[in-house]
Amino acid sequence: MILVTGASGQLGRLVIDSLLEKTAASNIVAAVRSPEKVADLAEKGVQVRQADYTDQDALVAAMQGVEKVLLVSSSEVGQRAAQHANVINAAKHAGVSLIAYTSILRADSSPLILAEEHVATEALLAESGVPHVLLRNGWYSENYTMGVAGALEHGVVGCAEEGKLSTAARADYAEAAAVVLLKDQQAGKVYELAGDSAFTLSEYAAAISKASGKDVAYHNVPEAEFTKILVGVGLPEGFAAILANSEVGASKGGLFDDSKTLSTLIGRPTTSIEDSIKAAL
Repeated sequence: MILVTGASGQLGRLVIDSLLEKTAASNIVAAVRSPEKVADLAEKGVQVRQADYTDQDALVAAMQGVEKVLLVSSSEVGQRAAQHANVINAAKHAGVSLIAYTSILRADSSPLILAEEHVATEALLAESGVPHVLLRNGWYSENYTMGVAGALEHGVVGCAEEGKLSTAARADYAEAAAVVLLKDQQAGKVYELAGDSAFTLSEYAAAISKASGKDVAYHNVPEAEFTKILVGVGLPEGFAAILANSEVGASKGGLFDDSKTLSTLIGRPTTSIEDSIKAAL
């Protein structure tokens, strides 16, 4: 059986959807904090088990009879390493044969502050002795396209300068995770995953203009100013600072990859930013 943590989250849910296309529902365990949120999965035959990143005992119980675990990185930045340690320790205690972990693109050399907890988690996995595979995900296209409405009104604002962004749709990364979980002999592998085609934020603004028929420009601002803008639209200050730092990292090549490992893994081209923009519109 394959257990997916954070199964009610945006990525975890998509991974289960992809797994359902490739294997029987009875082979899938959805680990969630609130089982009622995935009642529809239970109706499809997926085993739903209550578990929380902060409760190691509940995680151990949820992993009984499980062969492989997808550790979807926690959304609680600043608490991730400790929460991931609970999952890893639970997997070791339960005798799980493989952990797949959703890390960040080139974690070991990334200039992004966001990479720090991923590096720490990768170290915990190495120390645990549990066989594991690293899914180093690049940026989701949705990180940008969720703000298309604002871009149409105010333009695209950021601090990535002319850094290249190799994004892909969240569903592309989810499918890759499902493929890896169903493959044999994955222990020890590291997948650097990103979109086939990279773009700058200037090119992203031009793509929105083309799709919408409205003139949209890119406005590059200093990191501190971009942080204030993000806080102004409701993001917590700490998280806003991390996102701004990520854009600065992008200007240094931190979110660029041209290996096409992701499309090779899923057996098709990744979703283009143009198609993601059209879907958002």
